[in-house]
Amino acid sequence: MRTFLTSAIAISIVVITGCNSPKSPDAVAKDVAVAEQKASTEMAKSEKDASRDLGKAADKVDDKLVDLNNAAAKDAYDLAVAKADGDRKVALANCSAASGDAQKACKDQADADYHAAVADAKAASQSEKQ
Repeated sequence: MRTFLTSAIAISIVVITGCNSPKSPDAVAKDVAVAEQKASTEMAKSEKDASRDLGKAADKVDDKLVDLNNAAAKDAYDLAVAKADGDRKVALANCSAASGDAQKACKDQADADYHAAVADAKAASQSEKQ
């Protein structure tokens, strides 16, 4: 039993003193090179992931900007058509003061102006949409 205890103490001393011994310069250089390679690989992966994430976020912003521009174009079209409709109603009301061919010509002109305004609004809306 005594030899077992002595052997255990001796082994413990060897293990403890061996753990704190410095590594050789070659082993340290190798460990440093491996650590630098791992750090470089991890950094490159992180940069790639960040670039991908930023690209996705930019695409989402671009999509929202397109949606905003399309909504603005639709609203501008709706507003122009409403204005043209109002102008037509006013013109037709003014046409009722005339009679015969003059009234017909007045109504035809009001209709032509209305259709031209709607066509202009549609063209402007299409040019603004993306």
